[in-house]
Amino acid sequence: MAALGSLCALALAGTPSPAWADAGGVGFWFPGAFGSLAAAPGVPGWAYTTIYVHEQESAGGGKNFVVSGRPVGSVVAGLNARADVVAEAFTYTSATPVLGGQAAFTVVAGPGNVNAGISATLTGPLGNTISGSASDNRTTITDLIYQGTLKWNQGVHNEMVYFSGNILSGTYDPNRLANLSLGFVAYDAGVGYTYLDPKTGHEFSVVGGLTYSLMNPDLQYQNGIDFHVDWGASQFIGKNVHVGLVGYYYQQLTGDSGPGAKLGPFKGQTVGLGPQIGFIFPISKEYQGYLNLKGYRDLEVQNRPQGWTAWLTFAISPATPEPVSAKPIARKY
Repeated sequence: MAALGSLCALALAGTPSPAWADAGGVGFWFPGAFGSLAAAPGVPGWAYTTIYVHEQESAGGGKNFVVSGRPVGSVVAGLNARADVVAEAFTYTSATPVLGGQAAFTVVAGPGNVNAGISATLTGPLGNTISGSASDNRTTITDLIYQGTLKWNQGVHNEMVYFSGNILSGTYDPNRLANLSLGFVAYDAGVGYTYLDPKTGHEFSVVGGLTYSLMNPDLQYQNGIDFHVDWGASQFIGKNVHVGLVGYYYQQLTGDSGPGAKLGPFKGQTVGLGPQIGFIFPISKEYQGYLNLKGYRDLEVQNRPQGWTAWLTFAISPATPEPVSAKPIARKY
């Protein structure tokens, strides 16, 4: 199975190892979903975002894993996978303070194409050895992802808490290798911080969270609890352009479980790093646009596929109101 996980970017990885962690090496949280300005409050109102994600991953024939498209409990070896997804996100930011902060809610889903191939099936559910290869190409849609955030601002310091999860799209097919729907429900929650100094142009953001996944009933496989940290650091060049670095750290804290977890409680880990550039530009008096391009390369991987990911984000949101000029006080004597 090749799938793209959570695409809540605002608003879806090696050294030789015995197995992929998570079912098919895919968890709900997609490393790199958060980045620069993650905890900075926005302007109240509706915002629209398009996120294009390209993912290229591979694992050598010496790496074993459990996937869909095979009999339950089958162990296969080797994988090449590519995914291209265009996710559409809608965010509503409330003008009414909640616990002294700014509340927002986002939903995101979209179409995509997945191409996946495995090199061999090693062991069937009854222990029989089976050899061969298989591939699959499919255009389908992702699960519906939802996310709620609450953000606070104190000058250059910004804090955030968030909660997200998925609603199954119904397109998951246990008989296909290529899926964009996960086939299980998951929940994720965490906290974030953004330092943003308009005077110097310095920006740094970091978001950490935990993911809990329910069992995939078709594979009888339950992913372990995952811990993830996404970060971004940038320098504004002028008022509307920023450049910098992005990265992530992903660590599975507990092992996989369930009757389908034939490889045992393997725990995955990955570290990624790459460049970014972002542009803010006016669209009208009421709205502004934001364009961001960032890329990640997996540097250190355990029990997951290895490769690279590119993100292109285009957002339209309410523009920051112009400061009201102070009028001189007319005194009458």
